[in-house]
Amino acid sequence: MDVMPQQGPESRQPPEPSPGDPYALPAEGATAVPPPPPTLRTTLRRAAFGAVAAGVLLAGALVAVDGREGGKPEEPGPVERAEAAAAAGSPASLSDLTALIGDRQKWVEAHPKDAPSLAVLGSAYVEWARRSGDPAYYARAERTLKRSLEARPGERGNGEAWVGLAALANARHDFLAAKRWGESVRKQQPKTWSVYPVLIDAYTGLGDRKAATAATERFGELRKGVPALARTADLYRGQGWREDALATAREAADRAVRPAEKADALHRLGELAWERGEAEEATAQFDAALRTDPGHHASLAGRARALVALERTDEALSAYQSALEKLPRPEYALELGELYVSLGLDGDARTQYARLREMVAAAKRAGVDESLVMARFEADHGDPDAAVELLRAQWRGQHRSAAVADALGWALHRAGRSEEGLEYARRAADTGVRNASYAYHLGAIQRELGSYGPARRSLEQAVRTNPAFSPLAAPLAREALDALGEPPAGGPGDMRPAAPPPAPEPKPEVTPEPEKSEAPAPAPSRTASAPASPSSPAPSASRGTPGKPEESGSSSAAPAARGA
Repeated sequence: MDVMPQQGPESRQPPEPSPGDPYALPAEGATAVPPPPPTLRTTLRRAAFGAVAAGVLLAGALVAVDGREGGKPEEPGPVERAEAAAAAGSPASLSDLTALIGDRQKWVEAHPKDAPSLAVLGSAYVEWARRSGDPAYYARAERTLKRSLEARPGERGNGEAWVGLAALANARHDFLAAKRWGESVRKQQPKTWSVYPVLIDAYTGLGDRKAATAATERFGELRKGVPALARTADLYRGQGWREDALATAREAADRAVRPAEKADALHRLGELAWERGEAEEATAQFDAALRTDPGHHASLAGRARALVALERTDEALSAYQSALEKLPRPEYALELGELYVSLGLDGDARTQYARLREMVAAAKRAGVDESLVMARFEADHGDPDAAVELLRAQWRGQHRSAAVADALGWALHRAGRSEEGLEYARRAADTGVRNASYAYHLGAIQRELGSYGPARRSLEQAVRTNPAFSPLAAPLAREALDALGEPPAGGPGDMRPAAPPPAPEPKPEVTPEPEKSEAPAPAPSRTASAPASPSSPAPSASRGTPGKPEESGSSSAAPAARGA
């Protein structure tokens, strides 16, 4: 407790005497003599001490001005958080992204020729449209990014506007355009790390795995940390390297700090668990993502899929409806419609399919190509020939990812062209990705073509990879597998080694009869090719070798015995 009397600070020290005060006493002792001039060493020491003291005072002043009570630095606001996330290559939360958009909108109204700010605003529009499911923002993004390029062309250093246009093209599923914009930036500024994520997405959409791998490796060299780990995990996942993908995704989740970044990493773990058929683990990861960032709406749809596998149907329906309300993507409408069909709710399914068509039409007006999801719907619930035409156009446009190859193969099969579809289904499976739906499609096509052994292996892989990969297709996969039955004992016949021919039996010495002694002996070739008499059948190899089981399935033993 402070026991000092409450008085002004000036009363704690004696007042300074005035120079003209007649009552001031003269100086006494050493203070009356002027001090000698300081030495050079003393001067340097004092200067050093003064510099340190000034630094301490300056730091204290900064803390006093910028800090809160207790000297803690002020927490960054939503705009600063969104800018920091973008600078790190990580996703921002929807609330922070909203604040950044509002801030940049006000700025460019007063500074319409600020090319960097326009590029940031256009890229933020792209991200908002992707995260909210509102395709109308893509048109805003395009206009804003073009304004940025009018203020400063890309050739003059406005590479961020080009990166924004590449991200816009990827969001619209125009991967060729995204590739062109991204490669333009990489050619001029090869060390600009922000271009590599859009190049990875473009190469993946085009099915160019080699280029996607190289871009991922380069991104990891230029930008360490969680974003690089996330991209590497996605690369491993697309190549079917489950263990590597899981280990890398876990490291990304452990190192993530920002809520949106953490939720994205947890969502990735949920997707990997779902693809492995671990529905409970997937549900836990999606729940954790939603607790970390309630605005991570994609985790609502992931949670719905996992709940269907756990037969928690009411919760799954609620999760799907919530996901469609907050993130209206066509693929979610298709999944919910198929769930309704599996439950016998055909009327609700038709409502969802009508909604799907409306969403695809709205996306098309905004420049977004949703041909892949529309073709999947047509192949199973509409016109398979229309699905083939949609996917043929995708293939001609060099969209040759595993997803497009699988969908085209299945659409051809559903349209009655299974032999042609087999080529594309195999191409999807040969990428190595562990996708139960791809394996089911391949197995169903192989079964239709009479390749029962390969069909059994493909269907077993589908059921083993994820037993509940689809509420409609998973039961069909099990039915097809049951119809094929168990493989024959001992495996396929052409895989068994051929039995060696038995040793010829020794011929008994026969003494010719006297009346036929002058007759010529029959030629060996005629004896070997002569048909056996019905009354005296040819000797059997099994009878000539006691204790050896008869090889009824061998086709080479009997002719060898007859030739002997």
